[in-house]
Formats: sequence, C-alpha cells, structure tokens
Amino acid sequence: MTAIPVVPLNTGVAIPQLGLGTWPMDDAEVADAVVAAADLGYRHIDTATAYGNEAGVAEGIRRTGIPREEFFVTTKLDGSFQGGDRAVAGLQAALERMRFDYVDLLLIHWPLPKRDEYVSTWRTFERLHAGGLARAIGVSNFKVPHLERLAAEADVVPAVNQVELDPRVPRPAQREYAAAHGIVTESYSPLGGASGAASLLADPVLTELAERHSRTPAQIVLRWHVQQGMVALPKSSNPKRMAENLGVFEFELSPADLDRLAPLAGGPDAGNDSDRIGH
Repeated sequence: MTAIPVVPLNTGVAIPQLGLGTWPMDDAEVADAVVAAADLGYRHIDTATAYGNEAGVAEGIRRTGIPREEFFVTTKLDGSFQGGDRAVAGLQAALERMRFDYVDLLLIHWPLPKRDEYVSTWRTFERLHAGGLARAIGVSNFKVPHLERLAAEADVVPAVNQVELDPRVPRPAQREYAAAHGIVTESYSPLGGASGAASLLADPVLTELAERHSRTPAQIVLRWHVQQGMVALPKSSNPKRMAENLGVFEFELSPADLDRLAPLAGGPDAGNDSDRIGH
C-alpha cells in the first residue's frame, strides 16, 4: 500500500497530496470506488453537495472499516447556500447525509461574483470552522481579485483554492497568489478534464517524457502537479487506474523535464461566474 505524502494547511490540518475525485459518480458507484481506493492507500476523498454523492462517499468510508478520522473528506456548497447564513443549513444537511460530525475541508464551490454574496458566505464559513464543523475552510474556482477581496474584508485566509488546472491551463496568477499567502492550490480535472484529457495525454511532449521515464502520460501530468506542491484530484472508478495514479510518487521529473512541459501552457481560462454543477 502506497503512503501518500501530505501537505500542511494553514489551520494545522494536513491534506493528502493525491485524492480521489468523485464527479460524476452516483452513490452506488462512488461507494465502490472509495472502498477500492482505500484498499490502495487513498485517504483523501473529494465530493460536493452538487455532485449528489455525499452519502455514497460516506457509505464507502464506513465499508472500509477504517476509522473516519483517518480520512480527509472535502465537500463544497454551491450557489444555493450563498448569502446570509444559508451555509449553516447547507453543511448541516451534508453532515446528516454523510452521518459525520464534521468535514475536513469545506469549500465555497463558486464565487459567483455577480451575486456578490461570497464574502458574507465566507464569514459564515469562518463561524462553521470556529465551531468545529469544518477542520479547514477554503474556496473553489476563485480568481485573484476574489481572493484579494476576502483578504481585505474577512478574517480567515482560505486554506485551499481548488481550481481546474493542468499543464495546458496552469493558472500562474492563482498559484502565485496562493503561494504568497499560505493557500494550497488543489487541482480538479488534473488530467485535462473529460473534454480535454485525450488531447492532452496524446501531446508529443508528454508521450516522449512518458517513454523516457517508463511511465504513462497521465503519470507524467500528475507528477507535474505534485512535484510543484499542488494537491491533485484525479477521478477514477477503475482500481487499476487508481493504482497507476499512485505511481507518481515513485519517480521525479528533472528541471529540464519541467521546462519541456512549460510551453504546453496557453489553454482557455475557465469562467468563474457559472452555476454549472460539474466540479
């Protein structure tokens, strides 16, 4: 069983550097996936209220027989829970579905700046954290101006900013801001997402590096994430693929390898005003 390295968060909690993404699995599929992942050594599971699979994630954890406290569980609250104290009821409902007393990380799923409610929502998150219902709090899909506004108007610095990120869309502005302010960058769709994974993993630079290291292109991409201090959340329900993903901790990319990957940057910046469900 592979031991996955952890990254410290600004609350003192440690987050495993490789986790299991669960969108768009349903409850039954995700429960089986969690059991398989846990058998391989995964302890970090990412879900969201909008995914509709929080109960399945928790059921999978219970089926492993491993104590709850050994897992790092993230959930996210979407736009339905922004403004006022709506996040209180949102988290309480999520905890009831999971039959948990707390989550390890609670994220604002989208900033939705046109609604102008993410600061008030963040203040509610601060109270949920202080009350012990979330061991750490963070954000998802936030750009630098959103993070700067939180810094100016709120008290707690987000522990995590979870964004769609890969070598083609490396988001240097968000990553640089995060590094300067003690925020961990977490990558969802780290292999390029459902629409872009095939083209990314077929890129000649990646296939060349994979051949040189006797690895797969997916392992090269995940190594690119973790070697730069990011947390990656590849989604898979296939135990063979889950095991393959853990191979990223068995080799290193050289500075020259990283330089080879740098020119892949230039993909479109995903919008952050959306109410879309995925991720």
